[in-house]
Amino acid sequence: MCEQKPKGTFATYMHAGDQFFYKGEYVKAIKTYTKALTLQPNDKNSLVARSKCYVMLGDSQNALKDAEASLKDDRDFFKGLYQKAEALYTMGNFEFALVYYHRGHKLRPELQQFRLGIQKAQEAIENSIGSPSSVKLENTGDLSTFRDTDEGNSRTRALKGLGRPTKKERKPQSQKSPKYEKITKQLLGEIYSDKEFLEKLLKEQDLVKAKMQNGEKLEDVILDCITYLDMRTEFWRQQKPMYARERNHRINRQKWGRNQPSSALDPASFALLSLEEIDTALASGNTGGSLKKAREVLKVVQGWSEEAVPNKTEVLGNLYSCIGNALIEMGEMEKALESHQKDLHLAREGKLRDAKSRALDNIGRVYARIGKFPQAIQAWEEKIPLAQSGLERAWLFHEIGRCYLELKRYAEARDYGVRSLAAADEISDSKWQLNASVLVAQSEVKLGRYRSGVAHFEKALEQARLLHDEPAAGAIHKALEEARRNLADSD
Repeated sequence: MCEQKPKGTFATYMHAGDQFFYKGEYVKAIKTYTKALTLQPNDKNSLVARSKCYVMLGDSQNALKDAEASLKDDRDFFKGLYQKAEALYTMGNFEFALVYYHRGHKLRPELQQFRLGIQKAQEAIENSIGSPSSVKLENTGDLSTFRDTDEGNSRTRALKGLGRPTKKERKPQSQKSPKYEKITKQLLGEIYSDKEFLEKLLKEQDLVKAKMQNGEKLEDVILDCITYLDMRTEFWRQQKPMYARERNHRINRQKWGRNQPSSALDPASFALLSLEEIDTALASGNTGGSLKKAREVLKVVQGWSEEAVPNKTEVLGNLYSCIGNALIEMGEMEKALESHQKDLHLAREGKLRDAKSRALDNIGRVYARIGKFPQAIQAWEEKIPLAQSGLERAWLFHEIGRCYLELKRYAEARDYGVRSLAAADEISDSKWQLNASVLVAQSEVKLGRYRSGVAHFEKALEQARLLHDEPAAGAIHKALEEARRNLADSD
């Protein structure tokens, strides 16, 4: 009997999966994205979406597998790079995560998520290994520290995410120092009592030898639970050791006072965490919540001194950018423009190249959305020297060309279309090859150069079919037929 195919369409399953994800129903979202992938195997966006769900469920192995699959045919797919970095970070492989955050940032420097990723990975690495100057070496002890012990195996496996430990490795340690237990209790919080209960339950030999209805031994289930809690404890300890938490708490009490709501975090960590929450809220469709949070954090940061936060200008710029992006989503363009202009002012004041590029990008977007094409061109042309990747240049040249096309300045539109196409060809990006070819074709037809227009429409149609973009292929085919008629008439 052949396997029954999903009854819905690819777009329907993707939309439903997104809705489940936003509601926090990650298991349902995974099942739905899997159905979408049955219809379009190896679709990059579906793989990234499913990887995000696995990350939220703590299944970092499958998250990494999907992220790597999304990069199979396009090593510069920025969403896949970011998701691979996130999966590696969740596994505790902070150094490798940092590599992919940097790689993504190089390709898409205007995206804040990569900058935030670099920051949190660097902080995690520093918290894990500490500052070299703070380490004092002594000649006491012996080489037994480096023996292949059960504890060492389990710890390494937990940090590197190398799969399920063996039964021997899952045996809880009989000797644990009071300091270790204290740290574990602080890290696990309320669920520490559950861990204690499981460990006590494990001592009830008559009970744990029993089998469950599915045939699995209760002892194995308990050991799995304890191992998971140990792994998460180690992961959280690596991200933020207790000595760092206590030190930051003392510093913040001195700097901010006991009544400061965010005193549990140092200013840099508070800003980083807040920006991540703001970005997450906006990405999940909670525009109002994102805007509210950004405005609240802005007030806090404005009250900080330059001494407490050396990168205050950069943080403020990020917040104005977040506010502006939320306002764009809400359709409040004038207010959005005001926020992005504040971001640009701070970037120029602080000589922040990436921030300036981001602000000019957003200002151009707002102007283009409200039909002020000359102003959009001015902002985007100022951004050109700041573009750092082929993908960014392909997008930027295309958008400037579209503005010139709207202004009926067809020669300039064609020239920027050609530049966009060259950038897209350089990185072999099919999507932007398609967009640029359409722009060049439209411009050439408007200039009465029908033969060139037909050639570029034909190239665009080929790209649309390769991308399985049926709506685009239909529109391009219609424009191509009209261009061919014009060519025949001119001959």
